[in-house]
Amino acid sequence: MPSSPLSPRDTSNDLAERLEALGRELGSREAPFRDDLTRARGVAERLRDRVAEALGRFHRAAAAAGAPQLEAAVSDTRADDKHLRAVQFDMARGRYRAIVTVKARGEVTLVGPFRAGKDEGPCRTFPIESESEIDAALAGFLERFLEEAATP
Repeated sequence: MPSSPLSPRDTSNDLAERLEALGRELGSREAPFRDDLTRARGVAERLRDRVAEALGRFHRAAAAAGAPQLEAAVSDTRADDKHLRAVQFDMARGRYRAIVTVKARGEVTLVGPFRAGKDEGPCRTFPIESESEIDAALAGFLERFLEEAATP
């Protein structure tokens, strides 16, 4: 009986073995960036916590003023959608988005606000150590996002 086109014919071409070898190769290539990526994740988590706390205050104030529908969501921190050596979290309300990306090379980038399905931008990038500049920019960034997201 002939073998099926999907049955392994040669163990050296076995899918699992090939992917295991590729995992070792790519893992070795990316290992030198582990500490910087861990640092980036820590910065992103701290920024995300601050954003979540600020959005919570915004939500409570908007609801108290009679507009609970203005609530925006903040995602968990995760691997960045575009950059291999970066992490991100994003905010969303309806079709409006804003993204905070922290790169292993030591940069924080604020992306947006923008409408889902449209080009991302504008972007502002800061050195990871520029905490006061990031704080100042983050406030305006979130204000623009919330104002755009709350515009009918």
